[in-house]
Amino acid sequence: MHQILGAAGLVALVAVFTVHGYEGRRIGQVLLLFAPAVLGLLWPVRSTLWRRLRQALAWVWTLIFLVDGAVRGLLADLYGAAPDSSLVLGAIANSNPRESGEYLHAVWRSVLVWALAVIGSGAAAWWLVRWAGLASGARWPKPAVMALCVALLLVSVGYASKPWRRHHPIAFWTQWMFSIQQLQQGLANQQARREAALARAHALAPTVQVAGHSTVVLVIADSINRDNMSIYGYKRATTPHLASQLRGLDGEMLMLRNAWSVDASTLPALGNIFGFGQPDAQDAQHLLAVARAAGYKVWWISNHDDLGIEQQHARVADIQDFANRQPGRTSSSLDGELLDNLQRALADATPQKLIVVHLLGAHPHYRLRFPAGQNPFDDESDAVDQQLQTQGRPSWVRQFRHDYDAALLYHDFVVSETLALTRNIRSADGYAAWVYMSDHGQEVGHGRNHAGHSPLSASGYRIPMLLWSTQPSWQKDQGIGNRPFRADWAAWTLANVMRLTWPGQTISNDVLSEAYVWSKPQLPIVVDSFER
Repeated sequence: MHQILGAAGLVALVAVFTVHGYEGRRIGQVLLLFAPAVLGLLWPVRSTLWRRLRQALAWVWTLIFLVDGAVRGLLADLYGAAPDSSLVLGAIANSNPRESGEYLHAVWRSVLVWALAVIGSGAAAWWLVRWAGLASGARWPKPAVMALCVALLLVSVGYASKPWRRHHPIAFWTQWMFSIQQLQQGLANQQARREAALARAHALAPTVQVAGHSTVVLVIADSINRDNMSIYGYKRATTPHLASQLRGLDGEMLMLRNAWSVDASTLPALGNIFGFGQPDAQDAQHLLAVARAAGYKVWWISNHDDLGIEQQHARVADIQDFANRQPGRTSSSLDGELLDNLQRALADATPQKLIVVHLLGAHPHYRLRFPAGQNPFDDESDAVDQQLQTQGRPSWVRQFRHDYDAALLYHDFVVSETLALTRNIRSADGYAAWVYMSDHGQEVGHGRNHAGHSPLSASGYRIPMLLWSTQPSWQKDQGIGNRPFRADWAAWTLANVMRLTWPGQTISNDVLSEAYVWSKPQLPIVVDSFER
């Protein structure tokens, strides 16, 4: 009887981890794949050596399933994502050892919980394996032998089925590593894709409908949640400079109050922004390639050191200017370092310029996104901190919020300076425009005890978007600012801002167009309303 109880305890232990890592019928499939360890323990064996060997093998087999469930459970808790999702694959393929270590440092609490769970469960599994593996060579009753044979037959059917077999941890993680290698190779060899994108862009025959000079500055930030910007109603004064410019440039500036990203991480977000919402299509266009084909000289000025971004987007530009060569979350390069680079690009004599400024914004770690010692929000408790305490947010989440808001205060200075520089270069006979947006949002205690990227909450998708122009078309329609906007359609709006035209343009995706038609994006969360 102790053998049956030990085996049942082993199955129950693995089931707990499996339930956290899988859903639906997949749970039963994975447990069936685990069954050989249990059945092997129960089978009568005479030799003491063989009994000890099968105990060791069964324990290792169990650990494999426990670790698999723990990793899946960790990813599900943090991001609601499976290990083979594009979110996880893209992040791993685009990372390096230093950044991986920094990431683990940021989420060490969750990792520690799961690691302790695996260690404790592994110890319990060893005790259960020894208890269940004491079956001797004594004859079993015929019904028991038949039941064991039926169970072995069912397991054989499961292993014979490829859709089931591929979920075995050994098979899955082997294929997962292969997928990472393939993705890394694809990121490192983008030259052919860039050339193809330029060829497709020239085939569109785009033109610039502007007489004289045209200068457009596109500022893309990282990890900015509009809910933390005072211009969007936040209780802390995190955007005083932009607020001042909005008041002083009434009519020339437009604030989209209901802007949303459709991605919660940078690589897919940028892919959608520049890829007209279809970056993986066979005939996909790239906005920078279209701009170049129309006659714009394109700059990519960046405070990121990121292989994927560089290969997929920055190298499409004519000029790449990287101010930061320290990859990872611990990069302390401040976005203000890019202002001189932007000023030099604006001074270029080229008549048609598109300048993309890619900021670190408030990308974790937040405390590194503003000058040391310049956090005015952690000195005393204010209305925001009191609200967080009322919501039961722990002290570490509240501190992350203070750091995040300080990052936004510094970010406000940098972004407003990019606008000021753009306004200063406009000429009497020229056209100038400036656009600011974020790639995705950030969860910092808004809806749960979490600080960082968050595909599980609306905070991960709520972004700001501001526009300024010497020829503001939005003055004709005062209601444009209240229109919901989705970032995967941004290229159509940016094409309008650059005054680009070509046959077959989808102007219904352009938020500035009278023909704009809104449709809800498909997000992995439920959003009550996209109009707030």
